[in-house]
Amino acid sequence: MSAEKIKLLDRTGQSLEQEQDLWPALVITKEEIDEEIKRLADLPLPANGRRQSLFVHPRATAPGLGLAPGITLSLNVLKPGERTAPFRHNATEVNFCIQGAGHTQVAGKTIHFSQYDVWNHPSYTAYEHVNETDQLQVRLTYSNAAFLEKLNVYAVDENPPAGISDLDFGEEKGRHDPRMQSPYGTFQLSDDGAWLMPYETLINPEAVESKALHWPWEQVKEKIDRLESLGKDYVGRRLYMMYNPMTGRTNGCTPSFFATMTMRPPKIVDRPHRHTSAAINYYFHGSGRSTVEGEVTEWKAGDLMLSAPGWAVHNHASYDEVVYELTVQDQPLHLATESLLWQEDLKLAPSLLGANVGFGTNRDSDVAAE
Repeated sequence: MSAEKIKLLDRTGQSLEQEQDLWPALVITKEEIDEEIKRLADLPLPANGRRQSLFVHPRATAPGLGLAPGITLSLNVLKPGERTAPFRHNATEVNFCIQGAGHTQVAGKTIHFSQYDVWNHPSYTAYEHVNETDQLQVRLTYSNAAFLEKLNVYAVDENPPAGISDLDFGEEKGRHDPRMQSPYGTFQLSDDGAWLMPYETLINPEAVESKALHWPWEQVKEKIDRLESLGKDYVGRRLYMMYNPMTGRTNGCTPSFFATMTMRPPKIVDRPHRHTSAAINYYFHGSGRSTVEGEVTEWKAGDLMLSAPGWAVHNHASYDEVVYELTVQDQPLHLATESLLWQEDLKLAPSLLGANVGFGTNRDSDVAAE
C-alpha cells in the first residue's frame, strides 16, 4: 500500500473565483514549418516510419505537451515510396494534408487524399499512412492525446493485431446468461426524471459506429466559395463544419474536435467574440490579422496559429485577397461536458451552448447545398 497521504485543502468560506491565466496566442510561421519539414525529410526512415514533430506551446507542461491545453498537434513527413507502421491509440484524430498526396488505410478502408483534404481517425482503430507519389507528403495531425495524457489514461498500441476489426469485439460474455442479468432492468425512480440503471447496462452502453470519413478539398471549396455571395453585411462567419453524424448534437468531426473550412472575402473583419473552446487556425491562402486579448498578430498563407486560447476575446480580419483556413476547436468536448460558454456578442451575456438557446445571425436561412 502506498505510503503517500491525501492532502486536505480547507476552502471554507473562500471564493472559488480565480483569475484566468490564459495561454498567449502565437503564430508558427510558414518559414519555421518549412524548415522543420526539411529537417524531418533529411532524417533516415525510423523503424516505425513516423517522422514527426510536435508543436508545443511554451506554457505546456508534461504530461500533455499540446499547442493548446487539450490538443496535440503534430507535423508528419513521408518521403516518396515510404509508409508508416500500423498504429492505434485511444485518441481520435483530425488529419490535414498540407503538401503532397497519398493514402491512409484505416478502419478497413483506404482513403486517397490530396493537398488540403481532411479526414478523421476513430479511436483505437489501427491505421497506416502511405506515400505512393513522387512528392514529399506532409500532414498536420490534431488529436486529443494531450487531454488523455493529463488524465493519465492515454493508451498506445505500437503493434496492433492484424486481421481483427477494431469495432468487432464479438458476442459479449454474459449477454444471454440469466445469472449475469438483473431482473429489474433500467427504470424510472422519480416523477421528475431520475432513473436507476443496473451494472450490466452500465458496462454495455449503446454502441455507435465510428467511421473514418473524408472531406476532399476540391468538393469542400466548391461549397464554401458560394458563401461569398452573403455580402459584407453578413455578421456570421463564412464556413462549413466537416460534420461526422456519429457526434450528434455535439457537432464534431470527432467526439473531441470540430474542423471547419472558412473562406474570408477580402477586407472582412469579424466581430470580437469568445468561447471556452480553444481554436487553432492553419491559413493556406491569403493574409490578414487576428486580435487576441488586445494583441494584434499578422499572419499569411502557410502560417499556423493558436488563434483563440480558451475564453480569450478575439476576432480576425482579411487583407486584400480571399483567405482560406482550417480551424480545429475542442468545442464538441465542451458540449459533451456541459462547459461550452460562448459569447458571440460582447454586449450580450454569454450562453452555455447545448444547455441554453444559442445565437443567430442576420441570415434568414441556410444556403441549400446543390
